[in-house]
Amino acid sequence: MLDTPPESRRLSRRLSLSVSGRELAPAVTLRRTFREFWPDTRGLRRWFVAGVVFALLAALCEVAAIRLFGHITDEVLTTRNLGAFWAPALSWLGLAALAGVTSFAGAYATAIGAERFLLALRDRVYAHLQTLAPDFSEKRRLGDLMARMTDDVEAIEELVGSGLVRAVTTGASVVFFAGAAFFVRWDLALLTMALIPLFLVVSKVFAGRFRTAAARERASNGAMNSVLEEGLANQPLVQAYNRQGAESRRLHGEGRGWLRANLAQAWLAGLYSPVVQLIETVCLIVILGFGAWEIAAGRLTLGGLLSFAAYLALLYPAVQGLGELALTVSEAAAGSDRVIEILRASPSVTDADGARPAGRGRGRLAFERVGFAYPGRARPVLREVSFTAEPGEVVVLSGPSGAGKSTLAKLLLRFYDPDSGRILLDGVDVRDLTRESLRENVTILHQETLLFSGSVRENIAYGRPGASLDEVIRAAEAAGVHDFVKLLPQGYDTPVGQRGRLLSGGQRQRIAIARAILRDTPVLVLDEPMNGLDEATAAQVMKPLRRLMAGRTTLLITHDLRRVPEGAKVVELEPVPRRERIRLKRVGVPARSTTPS
Repeated sequence: MLDTPPESRRLSRRLSLSVSGRELAPAVTLRRTFREFWPDTRGLRRWFVAGVVFALLAALCEVAAIRLFGHITDEVLTTRNLGAFWAPALSWLGLAALAGVTSFAGAYATAIGAERFLLALRDRVYAHLQTLAPDFSEKRRLGDLMARMTDDVEAIEELVGSGLVRAVTTGASVVFFAGAAFFVRWDLALLTMALIPLFLVVSKVFAGRFRTAAARERASNGAMNSVLEEGLANQPLVQAYNRQGAESRRLHGEGRGWLRANLAQAWLAGLYSPVVQLIETVCLIVILGFGAWEIAAGRLTLGGLLSFAAYLALLYPAVQGLGELALTVSEAAAGSDRVIEILRASPSVTDADGARPAGRGRGRLAFERVGFAYPGRARPVLREVSFTAEPGEVVVLSGPSGAGKSTLAKLLLRFYDPDSGRILLDGVDVRDLTRESLRENVTILHQETLLFSGSVRENIAYGRPGASLDEVIRAAEAAGVHDFVKLLPQGYDTPVGQRGRLLSGGQRQRIAIARAILRDTPVLVLDEPMNGLDEATAAQVMKPLRRLMAGRTTLLITHDLRRVPEGAKVVELEPVPRRERIRLKRVGVPARSTTPS
C-alpha cells in the first residue's frame, strides 16, 4: 500500500473565507493573485529557482536509483551472481546520498524564500494598515485583522512562493516518472495513464466538499476566538457581575459549532485517504497482474516489473498532488480577497503634491468655518466651527457627547480633512504640510490612556525613541511619576502589563503625561484627561498637567467645566441637528462609517 503524500494532508488547512463572521466565495482569480503579489517575490526568486533545481535533481536521482534496483534484481538476485552486486550497490548508495543532499538543499532554499516572502508581505500589509484612519481598525474585529495578516498571508505564500515551487517540481516529477515507466514498458505505461483520471476526479470531489467544511470551521473558529478575547479582556466586569457561568456557556455554544465543523473536516480527511489508497491498490493489482502475465510469457523481467511498480508508486502521489493544487489555489484566492481588501483601502487623507515640512512651529491654531461629516454618513458632525488658539493659550472645547469635540482633534492630526473650511497651523493650511511633520508638532493625550506592554521607560520614551534615561527621568519627575517608579521591582525597566493593566489609572495617566512632556511639541491636545479618575487622583494629575500645558497651545476637550484652568477660553460646541444633511461630493474616499466623538 502506498503512503499518502504530504500534499493530501494539506486538505485540513483552514480557508480564510470569513469577513466579520460572513462566509464569502473566493472572488479573486489566480491571475489577479499573481499580479498583485508576484512583485513581492522580487529579490527572492533565486531561492525559489534553487528550490526547483535541487528538487528536480533529487527526482532524477530517484529515477536512476530505481533503474539500478531493477538491474540488481535481474543481474544479481535472479542469477545469484554476488560479484555483480557491489558496483551497482555503491552507485545506488551514492545516488541516495546525492538525492538526500539535493532534497535538503531544495527544501531549505524554498523555505528561505517562503519565510522571507511571508515577512515582506506581512510588513507590506501592516505598513499600509498604519496609513489608514483609526476607524478602519476600530470597526473591525481584532481577531479578523490578525487572521488576515497570519493565515491569509500564509495561504497566499503557499501559492505564489512555495506553492509555485511545489507545482513545478510535482509536474516535472510526473514527467520524469511517467517517462521512466514508458522506457520500461510503454504498453504498461499507457494502462497506467488510463487510470490517472480516477485520482483527479476524487481530488476534485473531495476538494469541493472540503472547501465548504473548511469555510464553516473558519467562521466558527473566528466566533469562538472573539468570545475568548472579549471574555478575557473584560474579566473584571465578568466577575463583578457574576457572569462567569454565562460566559462559559457562550464559549461552549461557539465551541460546539467549531467542534461540528472540525468533525466534518475530520470525516472528509479520514475518508479521503482510504479512498485514494484503495484506488492506488486497484491500480497496482492491475499492473502487477498484467506484469505477471508478461513475465510468464517471457516478455518482461522481474526487475523490470519491480522497477515499473516503483515508478508507479512515485507517479500516483505526484499526480494526486497535482489534483490537490486546486485546493491551494482556492485557499490563496480566499486569502487574497481578504488581504487585497486591506491593500485597496485608501487612506482618508494623503500628502498633497508639493506639501512641505512644517518644521517646529510656534503653535498658533485657527479653525475657520470648519464643517465635516464622516464618510458614509449624511449628517455632518461639525458645521461652521471657527476659533483661534494662540501660542501658550488654553482653549477648552466643551459640549455634549456627539458635538464633535474629539473629531476636531482628528481633523487637526489629519486623520481626515474637513469638507468645508480650513485648519491653519502658524498661518499655513495643514493640507499644505506633510502629515508626518504636522504630527511632529502635535501631542495628544487620548481619552483612554494608551500604553504598550513594555517597560515604564519604553512607554515614556515612545514619542522620542532615542531619548536617554536621564531625559526620561526628568520627564517622569515633571509628571510626578518618578516617586512611584522608584518603588517598582525593576524601576524604569518594570513591565506595565498589557495596556498598562499592572498600574493604577492615575499612574497610567501620569506616564502618558510624562510621555507628552518628553515629546515636547508646541501644540497639545488633551481629550478628557480626567476621565475615569476620582477627585483625589484627578487633583494629583492636574498638577503635572498644568506644567505640561505651560507655554504650549492647548486644546482641552472636556464636558466638565469645573477643572477648566483659570483664564482659559471656552468654545461651546453643539450637535448638528439630525434633520441637516451634507451634500458635499466625495471623490476617491470609500464609504465607511465610524462613531464620532
